[in-house]
Amino acid sequence: MLTKWNGKALAAPLLVLSLAACSGQTGAPVGAVPDAQSPVQTPNAGNEAVDDALNETPAEESTDASPEENAATSDESGITDGLTGEVETVTNNLDTPWEIQFDGDLIYMTLRGGSIVKLENGERIEQPIAMNPEVLEEGEGGLLGFALDRDFEQSRTAYVYHTYGEGDGIRNRVIRIEEAADGASWSETAVLLDDIPGARVHDGGRIAIGPDGMLYVTTGDAQDESSSQNVDSVAGKILRMTTEGEVPEDNPIEGSFVYSYGHRNSQGIAWLEDGTMYASEHGPSGNPGGHDEMNEIRAGANYGWPDVMGDETGDGFTPPLYHTGETAIAPSGIAATPDGKLLVANLRGESLTAFDPASGEMTEILSGVGRIRDVAVKEGEIYILTNNTDGRGSPAEDDDKLLILR
Repeated sequence: MLTKWNGKALAAPLLVLSLAACSGQTGAPVGAVPDAQSPVQTPNAGNEAVDDALNETPAEESTDASPEENAATSDESGITDGLTGEVETVTNNLDTPWEIQFDGDLIYMTLRGGSIVKLENGERIEQPIAMNPEVLEEGEGGLLGFALDRDFEQSRTAYVYHTYGEGDGIRNRVIRIEEAADGASWSETAVLLDDIPGARVHDGGRIAIGPDGMLYVTTGDAQDESSSQNVDSVAGKILRMTTEGEVPEDNPIEGSFVYSYGHRNSQGIAWLEDGTMYASEHGPSGNPGGHDEMNEIRAGANYGWPDVMGDETGDGFTPPLYHTGETAIAPSGIAATPDGKLLVANLRGESLTAFDPASGEMTEILSGVGRIRDVAVKEGEIYILTNNTDGRGSPAEDDDKLLILR
């Protein structure tokens, strides 16, 4: 629920609480942690576990607190320091949005149905994409990840990850697209990788160009858990490729796009200023559920799914920096901040949180706007993309929205 406050919309409630501190945990959890990593932090168990059934609606968050009670306090110095809790609506009535990208003052967002929304000088343009095969919006699939080329201002080139139908099955692919000269539409210009296993759920879908200029792609296990441990499959992986769709010579497995493996369903990747790569990860549904993760991504590392989760360890597995225990937050997009934190957009958790890789603590900084799919930082401002129209949320009349958190 949004409450008007001083002429702007105020998110209610807005809490700044350390989830790790609230857990009652007094020491590092069971399980060996490499010296280079922080101890795993686990919030208290017993909350409702994640359920991948598409028609499930999460419980609504309480909105009884007053604006004064909901005002943010400083958690640490940095981009989240001094937030007032105000959220400004940039645009609304978005149909199942997934990703935010910026080109100067221009804002682009993918819609899962297969188009891109462009905001330019206060004007909103919905841009179709000419592609073959077309986007299949089914379950968690559709038009998902989106990354602008580093030379986008001149090339008008971008990269997208999308779901498509193949016979009676579901697949995903990564393609290059180009914006028309008049800015009204896009067209497919190259296929970088296709035939990525897909399903109604667990399609992954985040893509980003890393500091090294390579294109990184997250894929889900497509409901075939064993594929995550199979390095001959591109399912359940983080992939690394050139922007021409070639395997880089320095990839950890010769001749393979696989950069890391043992993933269930990663939907967020980002790099801190020191070049360290991180990813968010959806844990299992059922019993036990939860065990959503934040991971430091290393070339060739195995993150354990489905053989281990949470505090479980095993030879050759890299443990998470953080996991949620049996609580589910379903983390999606993540964004790095200049002060070395990671903002995390949470779907099931219906919140925006900040993760500190140094301490392993996850801190909630915003709730009350429903499911959040993506987060981005631009010129010191935090942009968030809600995702209440995806069939699992409780959409307001003007959902979904692109918001700025003040």
